[in-house]
Amino acid sequence: MSAERPADSVLRAMTDDGAFRVVITRTTDTVQRVLQAQQAWGDNGRYLGELVTGAAIVRETMAPKHRVQGLFQTRDGRGRLVADADPGGGNRGLLTRTDGLEDVVLEGGVLEMMRTLYTGEIHRGVVSIPEGGGISEALMGYMASSEQVASMIAVACVLEEQTVKAAGGYIVQLLPEVGRGPLAVMTERLRDFERIDRLITDRDGAPGPLLDELLYGMPFTRLDESPLRFECRCSAVRVVGALASLGREQLQELVDAQEVIEMGCDYCGAQYAVPPNQLKGLLEQS
Repeated sequence: MSAERPADSVLRAMTDDGAFRVVITRTTDTVQRVLQAQQAWGDNGRYLGELVTGAAIVRETMAPKHRVQGLFQTRDGRGRLVADADPGGGNRGLLTRTDGLEDVVLEGGVLEMMRTLYTGEIHRGVVSIPEGGGISEALMGYMASSEQVASMIAVACVLEEQTVKAAGGYIVQLLPEVGRGPLAVMTERLRDFERIDRLITDRDGAPGPLLDELLYGMPFTRLDESPLRFECRCSAVRVVGALASLGREQLQELVDAQEVIEMGCDYCGAQYAVPPNQLKGLLEQS
């Protein structure tokens, strides 16, 4: 009998000496849904899958009760990747291209990470993709420069045509009260885990085995684990709310046209229809 396939989740742990916090994610099914919705495969899909995974890790590490967004833009501004991680465990992603662009190129692009602070303000950090690097290296640069947190990060998305074989990642974070010596030791130890493609594919992305590999021989305690999933924030209520924000003159034009307004969600492809009588109600309320 085959083993039960693991579900997407985020697993948290801490070494017993208090030096390191570890967060590991499996995002295989979530990323599959994202890439299907965006019809993003090849390098475009791989980069988007890595960014979705990275946003989930940053949210869980820095703002578990708040929303985190990651936005990558190519050097020429013609391509953009967006990852949106919700505190409830929902995740979504977006690929946009203009002027006939087919393939997103990371080199020369910039990554912006945004997270909500406890005050309600938005914290933004912008880093360039390092030469020869990718999403993992950019995320490490963001954590070091914008969050002032020493971290080792690796994210991966392994594709086989239009199937996500595995997606996931980890962050190993040096806790503030610990000196830099342990980080140097851990950095050397994790050189074998800079690329985790094969490791997560062999284990179907399950967080537990990856945690055991990362901290092999080091006493640690598993803290908790919670589910991750693909989930869009769109809804009929949000669509109506967007229309309600239009000026009275624009609403009147829509009412006079007596046509059903059809709107689609760029993230998940859901379609919404707003009939003329509902538009008239919005106009009367404005």
